[in-house]
Amino acid sequence: MKKTDFSPSTGLTRRQAIRRAAGAGALASLSSLAGFGVTSAEAAEEALGKFPKHPQWKFVFVNHVTTNPFFVPTRYGAEDACALLGCTYQWTGSEKSIATDMVNAMNTAVSAKADGIAVCLVDQTAFNDPVDGALKAGIPTVSYNADAKGNKRLCYIGQDLFESGKGLGQRIVESVGEGDVVGFIATPGQLNIQPRLDGAKEAIKASGKSINLTEIATGPTVNEELSRIQAYFTGHKDLKGMFAVDAGSTQGVAQTIAANNLQGKVHAGGFDLLPVTLDSIKKGDLDFTIDQQPYLQGFYTVMVLFMIKISGGLCGSADINTGLKFVTKDSVDPYLSTQSRYEGSSSQEKVLPHSGAY
Repeated sequence: MKKTDFSPSTGLTRRQAIRRAAGAGALASLSSLAGFGVTSAEAAEEALGKFPKHPQWKFVFVNHVTTNPFFVPTRYGAEDACALLGCTYQWTGSEKSIATDMVNAMNTAVSAKADGIAVCLVDQTAFNDPVDGALKAGIPTVSYNADAKGNKRLCYIGQDLFESGKGLGQRIVESVGEGDVVGFIATPGQLNIQPRLDGAKEAIKASGKSINLTEIATGPTVNEELSRIQAYFTGHKDLKGMFAVDAGSTQGVAQTIAANNLQGKVHAGGFDLLPVTLDSIKKGDLDFTIDQQPYLQGFYTVMVLFMIKISGGLCGSADINTGLKFVTKDSVDPYLSTQSRYEGSSSQEKVLPHSGAY
């Protein structure tokens, strides 16, 4: 058969059938392409476009809260990029933000000769030696979601955390004006969220407004966060604002506002796109949340590691800012009406119509 042969049973050309099979994840089973005389190698080559044939590189993601719902779209992003590029990835690390667990996971990846490592640098110094060791072993290593100054990782993919915190602080100033507010943080000192709270404090100080922000730790799991937020409010009912710098704490703030009928009485906001958070914005329990596009933190990270590998290190190492986007009652509808891998609300692969969200 020629590559342009047409199958009357499917209505597709040979090339179209290969592309469709690749997009549906069918490269491992070519029964759907049998009528076209397609080999596995041909299907893989067609699916990967103009990239040369290459090994099926395996990249390891080392995460600080592996079961946290925030990272569901991050994993979808990594999975989709791997499917596009002919790679695989492993998700590992710590369930409760324990640095030693993450370091052990990194060392295991180095021993297993991973083709690339992506790590959340949530500690200022804990990952310096593991990253150095990975690079000396010839394993490209990048950071995602959290970064640490002085670490020799090749680049960072994620939100500019301090600037996002300044954006939060400016919103606090605009909404509260003056009085006592609280900033909830899951794990104080960790570099994926502490810079946000630091940025908020700086913006409030720069405003000159009489706003007193108190930092309160909530814990690494969603249940802990809600319990501690509710307990804090019980002892501080004169608060003018309740804000958070991580996904779980933001959800906990929303639930506390609703449980105590504080809508319109206490200003509130935070980060990320958990379903409860989005519903709470629609209901008016939260003023806003900040989207950092977690899907891209998986997708772009795989793309960067792939380009480093395929170019022999000549290109690929570039910092990528995944953005700062405020979601408010005026803009939340597309998030609520759309179920997608991009926001982690669906596992289904599909092309979405334009929602009006930019």
